[in-house]
Amino acid sequence: MDKSKQHEPHQEGDGMTFGQMFMSVLAAALGVQSSKARQRDFTKGKPSHFIMLGIAFTLTFVLVIAGVVNLVLYLAGL
Repeated sequence: MDKSKQHEPHQEGDGMTFGQMFMSVLAAALGVQSSKARQRDFTKGKPSHFIMLGIAFTLTFVLVIAGVVNLVLYLAGL
């Protein structure tokens, strides 16, 4: 048994929380990401989770933009 893993604190757990993944996807959408967060994403994150969250974020973003455009057009009477 590896003794170095016995004394390692498990504060962050084995994976990432939904909030951490969401913030990483948001940072990717804005084009900013800290080196520390990037390393965490690649070591603790699962690609499938990022892909699903990225698709959901993109779909939500497009629907919100379309809704705002439709609202503006409706209010402008076009």
